[in-house]
Amino acid sequence: MNQTPEIPQKSAYRMELEPGIYRWCACGKSQNQPFCDDSHKETGFTPIEFEITEQKMYALCGCKHSQKQWICDGTHKTL
Repeated sequence: MNQTPEIPQKSAYRMELEPGIYRWCACGKSQNQPFCDDSHKETGFTPIEFEITEQKMYALCGCKHSQKQWICDGTHKTL
């Protein structure tokens, strides 16, 4: 089954993250973007878990099409 994620926004979520483990929403359905709220339960998607070790600003993918998973790579400019 080849599914396409929903696109919650065509830009990055720029935010300062503290060290910790996060779950990035891969399906685009979460009401807590860019993080997972378990809305994927009825889809074939699973969240991407990642660990932050340094507190700083990050650009998290908002279009759900980045080739770098949770890291924005500018793909949203082509959608």
